[in-house]
Amino acid sequence: MKWFANAWARDEFRSGLIETVKLALIATAIGVPCGGAAAYAIFRGHFTGKKLVSGLLLGPLAVPSIIMGTALYIFYIRLENSFDTTIVGTSAGLIAAHVLLTIPWTVRLVLASMEGLDPTVEEAAVNLGAPPWTVIWRITLPMMRSGIIAGAMFSFIQSFENLELSLLLIGPGKITLPVAMLNYLEFRVDPTLAAVGTLQILLIAILMLITDRYVKLARAF
Repeated sequence: MKWFANAWARDEFRSGLIETVKLALIATAIGVPCGGAAAYAIFRGHFTGKKLVSGLLLGPLAVPSIIMGTALYIFYIRLENSFDTTIVGTSAGLIAAHVLLTIPWTVRLVLASMEGLDPTVEEAAVNLGAPPWTVIWRITLPMMRSGIIAGAMFSFIQSFENLELSLLLIGPGKITLPVAMLNYLEFRVDPTLAAVGTLQILLIAILMLITDRYVKLARAF
């Protein structure tokens, strides 16, 4: 147990954990509403280019994170050159990158949870005189609740454990836990890193079990 105590005693792991949790919570808070709205539009909507929109939203799931991180880094550099501003190394740039991780997973899990839902329930509410916002709040969102919760859990996991995007886009003085673990590995090889990794795996496993409680993950993959 001394290695767990040693991990907690190191400032880079404590500050990295706090920074990672903050980043994951913010990215989840932004990405889940956007992804949930997009999933509902894809599931219920009838519009030209629906398959194209669905492919664009789900496409990042097929792209390795290192490629996505490199592409975002190059894109940010070009934006910096075009608008004479700083994006790489800022909190806003890192949050925007992690939001791109959360939206595709939210769309996929919400779509999986909405399979088999009866659209006539919403139609009945409208026919009985319910205003649009009442239908959304009292009918639509409760039907999407399981997918939204699962999307939030999985989005948090994806942001929490991501290394590639953070490594390329993180700024000085703000290091996430995966980056702190990589930095530690450069100079030391001892069970402290294994202790941190064990705790990280346990947290992710708990969140995965909670996610599977609301949406069976086999339906999403």
